[in-house]
Amino acid sequence: MAGSDSPKPQKPNPPTSAANSPRKPLQVMHISRKNDESSSEKLLGEVEEEKLKTNPSSKNAPKPPTIFEPSQKPIQSISKANNPSQASEGEQALTMEDLLAKEEKTLSHKIPNQSEKSFPNIEPVFAERSVDDFDFDEDEFLAALDQNEPIGNTGEIAKGKVIGVESDGVYVDIGGKAPGFMPKKECGLGVITNLKERFPKDLEVEVLVTREQNADGMVTISCRALALRQSWERVENLEKEGKVVQVKVNGFNRGGVTCELEGLRAFIPRSQLEQGENHESLVGKTLGTAFLEVNPDSRKLVLSEKKAATAKLFAELKIGQLIEGKIISIKPYGFFVDLGGISGLLHQSSITNGSFRSLSEIFKKGDQIKALITDLDPRRGRIGLNTALLEGPPGEIIQETEKVLSEASERALKAQEALLNKGQENSE
Repeated sequence: MAGSDSPKPQKPNPPTSAANSPRKPLQVMHISRKNDESSSEKLLGEVEEEKLKTNPSSKNAPKPPTIFEPSQKPIQSISKANNPSQASEGEQALTMEDLLAKEEKTLSHKIPNQSEKSFPNIEPVFAERSVDDFDFDEDEFLAALDQNEPIGNTGEIAKGKVIGVESDGVYVDIGGKAPGFMPKKECGLGVITNLKERFPKDLEVEVLVTREQNADGMVTISCRALALRQSWERVENLEKEGKVVQVKVNGFNRGGVTCELEGLRAFIPRSQLEQGENHESLVGKTLGTAFLEVNPDSRKLVLSEKKAATAKLFAELKIGQLIEGKIISIKPYGFFVDLGGISGLLHQSSITNGSFRSLSEIFKKGDQIKALITDLDPRRGRIGLNTALLEGPPGEIIQETEKVLSEASERALKAQEALLNKGQENSE
């Protein structure tokens, strides 16, 4: 066949192996940085000569711009770099990283710090500053503290204006970050049916802080707690003065009757009533009473109708007053004198300015005497008496008892002046 006589395409010969041909060594150029410009120019010259040898036509070609950084060391020649066999063993071991690290180390020793170069012998000095060097105003600082001080510590009394009334309580502006809230049950003593009538807007009120600020800055306040505190203070003052108070009985139980005083609930035991056997009938009646116990901590207020008579007598007495009474008892430390329902003590140190061996030498039980009141304590029911102030010479009350007692009124005037002056000195 014609097709069979056509020549077969010849396969291209495989490339000959270059394994036996000598291999050209890798060319490594060691470049270092140097500050010497002359070495740089020399290196450029060598590079140009090498190019001319290999390619003479490049002599007239324009030279490309060359960027070159000066180095500290002269750079090795290209011929030496192209022939690794001519390099020393130490140079063959160096890598580019080692050369650059060595270069930087050398530069750090060569180039001094600018501050050290300009001021070689001057060390930096840091001047110390005191508080007086700053713009500091103590008054403004304290004012800022007062401005940011939280308002409303527990137990404090605060004043403010009503800014809102809700069904469950009243909001009062007391000057804090948030208004104070007064629950309905804390709006006053007794029952308040209409809060809006009792607390109109902008009404100025005085309240007691019962709970400090919460997370929102709001405090809990109370008119009732403040009223109770003030009531207890008034009751304590009445007790100290030994006053007789009028109360109205509003209830009873097995042990006695109840009443109200200064908004506080008080109790009168049956044993302290004039009509204790039929105490139920006293409901609605007004009684004159004195204080038996006043304790704000336990909220215990106990009154006595029987003690009211004694309290009434105490209310009629005063320091320096000349009284007359009967000796009802003799004790080792003095005489007890009945003053018409209450008794006073004539202590042995207040009988005379003279000396004596026994109290019986001066007075006997049942004697009527006159004495000055020098101590008065209605709260504890104590009255202190004195006859030594009525004496002229010391011991006169023992030698001339009748004379001293008969002239007691005139002598009391001088004694009262002495007591008045003594009281003024003590107060100063």
